[in-house]
Parts: sequence; structure tokens; C-alpha cells
Amino acid sequence: MSTTYTVKFDIAPEPVEVPNGTLITDAALKAGIEISQPCGGQGRCGQCAVQVTSGKVRRRSTVRLSAEDVAQGYALACQTVIEGDVTVVVPPQDKIQEHLTASQFASEVTVPRGYDYTKVQSIQRIPLTLSPPSMEDQTSDWARLKTALLKAANLEDAHISLPLLLKIPAILRESEWKITTVINRENFSDGIAQVIDIQKGLTAEDKPLWGAAVDIGTTTVKVVLVNLLTGEVKGQAAEYNQQIARGEDVISRIIFSTKENGAEKLRELVVKTINNLIAKACRRAKTKPSQVYKTAISGNSTMMHLLLKIPASSIRLAPFITVVNHIPSLDAAELGLNTHPQGIVDCLPGVASYVGADITAGVLSSGMDDTEKLTLFLDVGTNGEMVLGSKDWLVTCACSAGPAFEGAGVLHGMRATEGAIDEVWINKETYDITWRVIGNEKPKGLCGSALISLLAEMLMTGIVNKGGNICHSLNTPRARKGSHGGEYVVAWADETQIGEDIVITDVDVDNLLRTKAAIFAGFTVLADSVGVPVEMVEQVLIGGGFGKFINVEKAIQIGLLPDMPWERFQFLGNTSLKGAYLALLNYNDRKRIADIADKMTYIELSADNRFFDAFTSAMFLPHTNMSLFPTVEESLKSLRET
Repeated sequence: MSTTYTVKFDIAPEPVEVPNGTLITDAALKAGIEISQPCGGQGRCGQCAVQVTSGKVRRRSTVRLSAEDVAQGYALACQTVIEGDVTVVVPPQDKIQEHLTASQFASEVTVPRGYDYTKVQSIQRIPLTLSPPSMEDQTSDWARLKTALLKAANLEDAHISLPLLLKIPAILRESEWKITTVINRENFSDGIAQVIDIQKGLTAEDKPLWGAAVDIGTTTVKVVLVNLLTGEVKGQAAEYNQQIARGEDVISRIIFSTKENGAEKLRELVVKTINNLIAKACRRAKTKPSQVYKTAISGNSTMMHLLLKIPASSIRLAPFITVVNHIPSLDAAELGLNTHPQGIVDCLPGVASYVGADITAGVLSSGMDDTEKLTLFLDVGTNGEMVLGSKDWLVTCACSAGPAFEGAGVLHGMRATEGAIDEVWINKETYDITWRVIGNEKPKGLCGSALISLLAEMLMTGIVNKGGNICHSLNTPRARKGSHGGEYVVAWADETQIGEDIVITDVDVDNLLRTKAAIFAGFTVLADSVGVPVEMVEQVLIGGGFGKFINVEKAIQIGLLPDMPWERFQFLGNTSLKGAYLALLNYNDRKRIADIADKMTYIELSADNRFFDAFTSAMFLPHTNMSLFPTVEESLKSLRET
């Protein structure tokens, strides 16, 4: 019989009993305490540090803890096991902010021209007036309803679930045989429908029929609530994906999912996030989640697997295979969504482990599969996914860009919310800096768009060299040598909310270089694999929530984007959400996404030696081969001459 110990957390009302060898994080969960683990419990980030004030523990790792920290009792909760009765102090946790600024999640979707729900919407509402049974007509309730439905909706057959079948007797009789059915015609061509709801009475034709489009991003989840009759968005909401507490990136979450109850915890977190957002959107539209009959979901392959609790470990291990790319339709009750229990949940199809439904939906909403122009589609985020081609052919790949442009792995990095610096300008003579802050308040850190801008400004003013090293011998106190090597002060302590200097360090720059190098190398190899020089690309379409905040000039200066005329770049916003919205509305667009997924040729970069060479060459500002960046070379030359 194993020994148990008592663990007292300072912020828990009662102590808990746990077996010998239990991780502090697991003991905390038992006590109802969530300790943030952005690295997925791998012991890399140091964000789960707690203080053990009494008792015996064993530290498996002390990464990011100094000897002084350990002497004071600090320990990584995800790497420390309990070996006696202990008391633990949990420092204030960084809360995952629920609300984003409107500009960060504005849907930017518009009703397709000529939208006619009767011709393209799979969810339809059919009013029926039935003749009641009699001694002469003893047709069963379901047969009576079905016969009338087939005739009214011009169907060949219809099906019904057992939970709904059980409700038929009461509904028919209480409504005096006047009802409204809600059906799903998943495939218009076969004339078969699924009855998903039966309502008492004859519903007014203009009463809204609700659906929701959902984009599950690694960082952010977004929802738009749509009146399926008109196609209009009547409510929208967004918040950070609550899975962040168990991993900043997809690899960390996959690793966490392999832990005991890890997969279930991640599923609960994302379902809770979606339910919260649908409820918020419904409140804004003055309706209820139970009235939502269809939900179209887009997201990368890992997010889809974790949503459905499908084992995701094969995604991160060679040969990098998904369990499924085309997921069958589900009902809301199966998934745990608080929409109508028999409501349809449509998870859009992906292509491969790192090219998911967010990309197929993005290709659809961008119109890339319907253009003759040679097009490069980019989705810049934690992973860098890209597609090259036109209406005739499509090739795709993905690279692990890392979360640096989303604030992770950077000393003073943060997400793009209130208090984040989002744009900077540096004076080339004094090296002083001017910045803009989201919310017009004192800064707390640097978001992704600011990091791109800052790196470009530092290059163009000589604060950083081509190798990414900060020159700390310049005639300015802002460029100095710190504990992390060279660093540049963006904001002095008395100017900030955090009471310390906000800086960018040599280590930060190296992380940013790796991110931009992976993306540039990705589309370089993609183009090379089909024998098309990057300079032949006629348009570059940039999707993703982060993409629309990128400054083209500065992204070219650091070598993130190819050096070509600015008019070739188009920023499309959240193309994943737009694609989910179109699939929600139109059966033909949903089929088109499936065709896009089948049409794409996937190239695995990890198996391509050209990627490593291209990545290494791109680990400079902007690149080792300056002939690829003639406008940047000319600008640097002009600055040196002045």
C-alpha cells in the first residue's frame, strides 16, 4: 500500500492527500488550482515555479531556477514530486485574458453575393400540418411525419435519432399536429435528410435559423454567429484558447496530451472555450445556444485532434502522420457543445499533420484555387503554413516557426493585447525610440508586430548587425551589455507598467531570426520543388489573425517576406474563419474545401535537405545572399552614406 502525504497550498481552502511521488501540478489540480504550464509540462519555460516552504520534495529539473531560487524553496511544479507532507505557496499566475480588442477578431466576413439558402444551405426549416390519426388511419407517428416531410421538402428518405424520436408523441399532440421540422441535407444530390429538431407550431418563415463558424487557433479561438436564412453575422466573440495553460505551441500540447488524463483535459479546455464564445455571441444576438443547429469548425490538424480527443502523438513523430484528415459529421451532444444536442458539427478537412483545415479553408476564402495567377498563400503563426499554385495545381508545406512572433520565447514578449507595444520607430542619429501601445497606456511588453518592426529598425540604424548581434558600444545608453549579452532598451523602467526596463536581447533576436528563417526557407524550398522561382509569384496572400498587422516594408527588411513590389502583397485577415463561414453557408463551398484538400500535394520539409541549407542561409538579416533583397541592400547603402 503506497504512502500518502498531505499537501497544503496557500490559495486552496483545504489540504489534499496524494500518493508518494505525485507531481506538484497534479496535486494542485486535485486541490482545484490551475498552474500554468506553457511548455506542456516539459520543464522548459519556468512559468510553473512555486515555493515549497516546508516538507520534502524531489526536483527532477531546476531549469530557469538559480541556486538562490532553489535555496529559497522554489521548484518547477511540473518537474517536482512530493515525498513528504509539504506546504506550497503558488505565486500569482498569469491569467489567460478572455477579451481581445475588437480590431483583433473582427470577422470581416460579408454575405456572398446572390446567397439563397433554399438552394445551398444544408440546414432547412420545413413547416408541416399533419392529419391526426383515427381508427381508419392508424399510421405510426413517425411514418406520418416522415411521409409529409418527404413530400414538402422533395426528399427521397429521412432519418431521425432515438432521442428525438422519443419526443415525437408529445410534440405532435400538444401542437395539434402542426409542427416545424429542422432538417440537415448533408448531400443535396442524394435526396436524403436527417431530422435534427421538431418544434411545436408553425414557425414564422423570417425567424432566424442559427449556425456558428468557429476557428480554433493555437492561440485564439474565434466564433461568428450567423443567421443561416440571410447569411448575416449577428454576433461574434473571441478569446484566448484556454489550452495555452497546457502548452504555448502544438508540440507542447501533444506532449501534454500523452500524460495521464492530459488528452481529456485539453479537450475540456477547448470545448469550454468554444461554449463560452457561442454563449457570448448568442447573448449579443438575443438568442440561445440551444437554437444553434450547425457549427462549422476550422483549425490546424493538432487542434482538430485535441478537440475530438483523437490521439495526436503520431503528428510529432516521424513519419508525421495524422489519424484522420476528413472527419465525419458529428452531433453536438457527442462533442459536448452546448448547441442543439442534435445540431450538426462539421469539422473541415485538412491535408497532413501540419497543414490542416485552417489552410484548406484559407485557400477557399482567398480564392486561390480559382485564380490563374501564380499565388503564394502564407499563414504566419506558431507554425508557418504555405501554399503555392493556382486553380490548376496546389503544393503545400509547413515549417515549425515557433511562437516568437506571438510573444513567447522573448524576454519581454507578450500577446497583442492592452499594454503591448505594437509599432516602433528609431532615430538613426540618436538611437532613441518612439513606440505605439495598444490601449494608449504605459507599455508592458512587445507583441509580434512590434518585434518585426523593432528588428527592422535596429538593422536599418546599425544597432544590430547582419548576424543578429546587438552592438552595445554605440553612443547611447539604450544599447548596452546585459545579463543575456547585448541588449537594447525599448522603454525605461519609469515609462512602463512592469517597473523594469523593457529590452530586446541577443537571445531574443536569435529566436526571431529562427522564426523568420524557417518561414522564408519554407516558401523558398516549396517554390524550388516545383521549379518556380519565388520572384515569378504574381501575388502573395497573407492570412491569419497576426498577418494583417505585419508591416510589409519592415517584414521585407528582416527577410521574413520576399523582396518584391508591395502591391503584390494582400493581407486577408482570418482566412480560416472566413472559410468556415463560407462552408457553414454553402454546401457547394463545403464540397470545394474537400476538393482543395484532395488536390493539394504535401511536401514534408523535414525530409528535404534543401530546407536546412535554406534555413541556415536565412539566419541573417535579411539573408546571406543580399541579391535576393535588392531594395534592402540599397536602403542600407544609402543609410551608410548619410
